[in-house]
Amino acid sequence: MLLTLAGAVIAADLREDHPTTYVVKKGDTLWDIAGRFLEKPWLWPEIWQANPQVKNPHLIYPGDVLSLVYIDGQPQVRAEAGPRAEPAVDTIPLSEVEALLKQFTVVEDPESLPYVVGTEDDRIYSTAGQLVYVRGLANAQPGMVVDFARPVNLFGAGNRGNIPGFSPLDFRADRQHTHWGVPKGYGEATGEKLGYELQIHATGEVTNIQGEIASVVLREEGREIRVGDRVLPSEAQPYDLQFTPRAPESIPANARILAVADGMQSGPHLVVAISAGARDGIRNGHVMSIWNDGSRPADIVKNRNAMAAKADRVDLPDEFVGRLMVFRTFDKVSYALVMDGIRPVHHGDLLKHPDASE
Repeated sequence: MLLTLAGAVIAADLREDHPTTYVVKKGDTLWDIAGRFLEKPWLWPEIWQANPQVKNPHLIYPGDVLSLVYIDGQPQVRAEAGPRAEPAVDTIPLSEVEALLKQFTVVEDPESLPYVVGTEDDRIYSTAGQLVYVRGLANAQPGMVVDFARPVNLFGAGNRGNIPGFSPLDFRADRQHTHWGVPKGYGEATGEKLGYELQIHATGEVTNIQGEIASVVLREEGREIRVGDRVLPSEAQPYDLQFTPRAPESIPANARILAVADGMQSGPHLVVAISAGARDGIRNGHVMSIWNDGSRPADIVKNRNAMAAKADRVDLPDEFVGRLMVFRTFDKVSYALVMDGIRPVHHGDLLKHPDASE
């Protein structure tokens, strides 16, 4: 009976204008394809049934023919393999966000990482083709490729009613303006440290090692490098785009948007950082809904007295903003892409199950 009920639910979530067959095209994404058949693309795993002869049943290629069929009354999409002349489709629009995907990473403790201690001719900044000198690069060998990253933000979980947030960092990975006389927790990350965000600036190759100092020549691509920048082993493919959109089994209580890329607040394909990660069971492909917290205005209509009105606040409902999909996961923090939305996305927005209605 439960299986029959589940099948009925999935059938109800099919788009009214869904195709019977669809030929995958170059430039399609898995999210777009799922959205052609379903009102809720994150239900794709419930109806996807790949051709068992396909080597990797999770991949879909341009030229594949997808057909909607019913097995025991339940809808399924099956694939007939095409020519395989093009790469598999991406889950998200890679061409629009690839630059951002390569720019950021999250670490537990940047102060434990090797760092730039000097530059060629004592320049303030170094660029492509110039040498920089790195201290603490253990087991370095000539030819080793490394990334240079700059501390950007400290992500914090929030405490005492504060929402999760971030604190800008200086070149030592210390919080900026800590000498200012601002109230504790105001405008900065508080509570548990979720991780330090680093921005990747450039890539270099080790050319020489003298004691604990490694000489590294900067490659052509990248931004300027300065003393204090941290050094990480280079990852050829630091993110995984071969995953399937799906709902998470659960979402941590009070999971929220930590930061919005470049300060932007609206539009699809916006990259955000969220306060949930692998330790919370969050994985690449997980879809969540985004909500603006309902405000608590004082009822000045019922209460003419200002103090009475302040004591008689009304809880307004949360407002639906849109949905995001996680594409890169760290232990306590993840990066996600806003897939659709009807309102601007803000730091502090609440995350819920993609099916949440309130």
